[in-house]
Amino acid sequence: MGENLYTYKYPHPSVATDIVVFGYDGKNLNLLLIERGGEPYKGSWALPGGFLQMDETVEEGALRELNEETNISNIYLEQFHVFSAVDRDPRDRVLSVAFFALVRKSDYNVLGRDDAIRAEWFNISELPPLAFDHAEIVDMAIENLRRAIMFKPLAFRLLDRTFTMGELQHIYELVNGTQHDCRLTTRS
Repeated sequence: MGENLYTYKYPHPSVATDIVVFGYDGKNLNLLLIERGGEPYKGSWALPGGFLQMDETVEEGALRELNEETNISNIYLEQFHVFSAVDRDPRDRVLSVAFFALVRKSDYNVLGRDDAIRAEWFNISELPPLAFDHAEIVDMAIENLRRAIMFKPLAFRLLDRTFTMGELQHIYELVNGTQHDCRLTTRS
Protein backbone atom coordinates (compact mmCIF):
# COMPACT_ATOMS: atom_id res chain seq x y z
CA MET A 1 0.00 0.00 0.00
CA GLY A 2 1.17 3.50 -0.79
CA GLU A 3 1.85 5.93 2.03
CA ASN A 4 -0.84 8.39 0.99
CA LEU A 5 -3.43 5.87 -0.18
CA TYR A 6 -5.94 7.00 2.45
CA THR A 7 -5.50 10.77 2.67
CA TYR A 8 -8.54 12.93 2.39
CA LYS A 9 -9.17 16.62 2.12
CA TYR A 10 -12.33 16.34 4.27
CA PRO A 11 -12.80 14.87 7.77
CA HIS A 12 -14.28 11.37 7.82
CA PRO A 13 -15.67 9.04 10.49
CA SER A 14 -14.18 5.83 11.80
CA VAL A 15 -16.07 2.61 11.12
CA ALA A 16 -16.68 -0.08 13.74
CA THR A 17 -18.72 -3.25 14.02
CA ASP A 18 -20.89 -4.48 16.88
CA ILE A 19 -22.11 -8.06 17.11
CA VAL A 20 -25.24 -9.16 18.97
CA VAL A 21 -24.76 -12.89 19.62
CA PHE A 22 -27.90 -14.68 20.78
CA GLY A 23 -27.24 -18.04 22.43
CA TYR A 24 -29.76 -20.70 23.33
CA ASP A 25 -29.08 -23.08 26.23
CA GLY A 26 -32.14 -25.32 25.84
CA LYS A 27 -34.15 -23.14 28.19
CA ASN A 28 -33.36 -19.43 27.79
CA LEU A 29 -32.32 -17.00 25.11
CA ASN A 30 -29.06 -15.35 26.17
CA LEU A 31 -26.84 -12.52 24.95
CA LEU A 32 -23.04 -12.59 24.82
CA LEU A 33 -21.39 -9.53 26.36
CA ILE A 34 -17.83 -8.49 27.10
CA GLU A 35 -16.49 -6.49 29.99
CA ARG A 36 -14.45 -3.64 28.52
CA GLY A 37 -10.80 -3.53 29.46
CA GLY A 38 -10.11 -0.03 28.20
CA GLU A 39 -11.55 3.46 28.15
CA PRO A 40 -14.08 4.70 27.46
CA TYR A 41 -16.44 2.73 29.70
CA LYS A 42 -13.67 0.60 31.21
CA GLY A 43 -15.26 -2.15 33.34
CA SER A 44 -18.67 -1.75 31.68
CA TRP A 45 -20.49 -4.44 29.74
CA ALA A 46 -20.71 -4.05 25.98
CA LEU A 47 -21.29 -5.95 22.78
CA PRO A 48 -18.27 -7.57 21.16
CA GLY A 49 -16.92 -5.45 18.34
CA GLY A 50 -14.38 -2.88 17.37
CA PHE A 51 -12.80 -0.78 14.68
CA LEU A 52 -12.51 -1.90 11.09
CA GLN A 53 -9.02 -2.32 9.66
CA MET A 54 -8.21 -0.73 6.31
CA ASP A 55 -7.83 -4.05 4.49
CA GLU A 56 -11.02 -5.87 5.55
CA THR A 57 -14.73 -5.86 4.82
CA VAL A 58 -17.22 -5.15 7.61
CA GLU A 59 -18.05 -8.87 7.78
CA GLU A 60 -14.35 -9.77 8.11
CA GLY A 61 -13.89 -7.09 10.77
CA ALA A 62 -16.90 -8.31 12.74
CA LEU A 63 -15.71 -11.92 12.67
CA ARG A 64 -12.15 -10.89 13.61
CA GLU A 65 -13.31 -8.75 16.55
CA LEU A 66 -15.71 -11.45 17.75
CA ASN A 67 -12.92 -14.02 17.75
CA GLU A 68 -10.36 -11.69 19.34
CA GLU A 69 -12.68 -10.69 22.19
CA THR A 70 -14.69 -13.87 22.85
CA ASN A 71 -12.95 -16.86 21.22
CA ILE A 72 -15.97 -17.45 18.93
CA SER A 73 -15.31 -18.11 15.26
CA ASN A 74 -16.94 -19.56 12.17
CA ILE A 75 -20.48 -18.34 12.76
CA TYR A 76 -23.17 -16.96 10.52
CA LEU A 77 -23.67 -13.20 10.88
CA GLU A 78 -26.55 -11.15 9.57
CA GLN A 79 -26.10 -7.40 9.13
CA PHE A 80 -29.14 -5.47 10.33
CA HIS A 81 -28.37 -1.75 10.73
CA VAL A 82 -25.80 1.04 10.66
CA PHE A 83 -25.75 3.19 13.79
CA SER A 84 -24.61 6.73 12.99
CA ALA A 85 -25.64 9.11 15.77
CA VAL A 86 -23.06 11.90 15.83
CA ASP A 87 -22.29 11.48 19.54
CA ARG A 88 -22.49 7.68 19.88
CA ASP A 89 -18.80 7.34 20.83
CA PRO A 90 -17.01 9.88 23.04
CA ARG A 91 -13.63 9.26 21.35
CA ASP A 92 -14.43 10.26 17.79
CA ARG A 93 -17.07 10.28 15.07
CA VAL A 94 -17.81 6.55 14.73
CA LEU A 95 -20.29 4.68 12.56
CA SER A 96 -21.07 1.13 13.62
CA VAL A 97 -22.28 -1.63 11.34
CA ALA A 98 -24.33 -4.01 13.51
CA PHE A 99 -24.75 -7.76 13.05
CA PHE A 100 -26.62 -10.47 14.87
CA ALA A 101 -25.82 -14.15 15.18
CA LEU A 102 -27.62 -17.17 16.63
CA VAL A 103 -25.71 -20.01 18.29
CA ARG A 104 -26.12 -22.91 20.67
CA LYS A 105 -24.25 -21.84 23.81
CA SER A 106 -22.89 -25.35 24.33
CA ASP A 107 -21.01 -25.16 21.00
CA TYR A 108 -18.67 -22.40 22.21
CA ASN A 109 -16.19 -21.88 25.01
CA VAL A 110 -16.28 -18.10 25.40
CA LEU A 111 -13.21 -16.38 26.80
CA GLY A 112 -12.55 -12.70 27.34
CA ARG A 113 -9.47 -11.92 25.26
CA ASP A 114 -7.68 -8.99 23.66
CA ASP A 115 -9.25 -5.79 25.06
CA ALA A 116 -12.09 -7.67 26.81
CA ILE A 117 -11.52 -8.50 30.49
CA ARG A 118 -14.09 -11.28 30.25
CA ALA A 119 -16.93 -12.57 28.11
CA GLU A 120 -20.17 -13.87 29.62
CA TRP A 121 -23.67 -14.94 28.66
CA PHE A 122 -26.62 -13.02 30.14
CA ASN A 123 -30.28 -13.97 30.05
CA ILE A 124 -31.87 -11.61 27.51
CA SER A 125 -34.39 -10.46 30.14
CA GLU A 126 -31.70 -9.69 32.75
CA LEU A 127 -29.09 -7.58 30.97
CA PRO A 128 -26.78 -5.25 32.88
CA PRO A 129 -26.43 -1.58 31.88
CA LEU A 130 -24.52 -1.39 28.58
CA ALA A 131 -21.81 0.97 27.32
CA PHE A 132 -22.19 3.36 24.38
CA ASP A 133 -25.54 2.97 22.57
CA HIS A 134 -25.43 -0.82 22.89
CA ALA A 135 -28.83 -1.07 24.63
CA GLU A 136 -30.35 0.55 21.53
CA ILE A 137 -28.43 -1.86 19.30
CA VAL A 138 -29.69 -4.86 21.31
CA ASP A 139 -33.29 -3.60 21.16
CA MET A 140 -33.09 -3.19 17.39
CA ALA A 141 -31.41 -6.61 17.01
CA ILE A 142 -34.28 -8.25 18.90
CA GLU A 143 -36.83 -6.52 16.66
CA ASN A 144 -34.91 -7.58 13.55
CA LEU A 145 -34.62 -11.13 14.84
CA ARG A 146 -38.39 -11.24 15.47
CA ARG A 147 -39.05 -10.24 11.87
CA ALA A 148 -36.32 -12.42 10.34
CA ILE A 149 -37.25 -15.58 12.25
CA MET A 150 -40.71 -15.48 10.67
CA PHE A 151 -39.31 -15.73 7.13
CA LYS A 152 -35.97 -17.51 7.48
CA PRO A 153 -35.10 -20.83 9.16
CA LEU A 154 -32.94 -19.07 11.76
CA ALA A 155 -34.38 -20.94 14.76
CA PHE A 156 -32.65 -24.11 13.57
CA ARG A 157 -29.27 -22.48 14.30
CA LEU A 158 -30.20 -22.64 17.99
CA LEU A 159 -31.27 -26.28 18.07
CA ASP A 160 -29.46 -29.62 18.05
CA ARG A 161 -29.60 -31.69 14.89
CA THR A 162 -32.59 -33.58 16.32
CA PHE A 163 -35.22 -31.65 18.24
CA THR A 164 -38.86 -31.77 19.18
CA MET A 165 -41.59 -29.49 17.88
CA GLY A 166 -41.99 -28.28 21.46
CA GLU A 167 -38.34 -27.12 21.50
CA LEU A 168 -38.83 -25.27 18.22
CA GLN A 169 -42.02 -23.66 19.55
CA HIS A 170 -40.17 -22.63 22.72
CA ILE A 171 -37.56 -20.74 20.69
CA TYR A 172 -40.24 -18.85 18.76
CA GLU A 173 -41.94 -17.99 22.06
CA LEU A 174 -38.67 -16.73 23.60
CA VAL A 175 -37.82 -14.58 20.59
CA ASN A 176 -41.31 -13.15 20.29
CA GLY A 177 -42.03 -12.86 24.01
CA THR A 178 -45.25 -14.83 23.63
CA GLN A 179 -46.75 -18.17 24.63
CA HIS A 180 -48.89 -20.37 22.41
CA ASP A 181 -51.16 -23.25 23.29
CA CYS A 182 -50.98 -25.50 20.25
CA ARG A 183 -53.16 -28.30 21.59
CA LEU A 184 -55.92 -29.35 19.26
CA THR A 185 -59.44 -28.79 20.46
CA THR A 186 -62.50 -30.60 19.24
CA ARG A 187 -65.96 -29.19 18.89
CA SER A 188 -69.07 -31.15 19.71
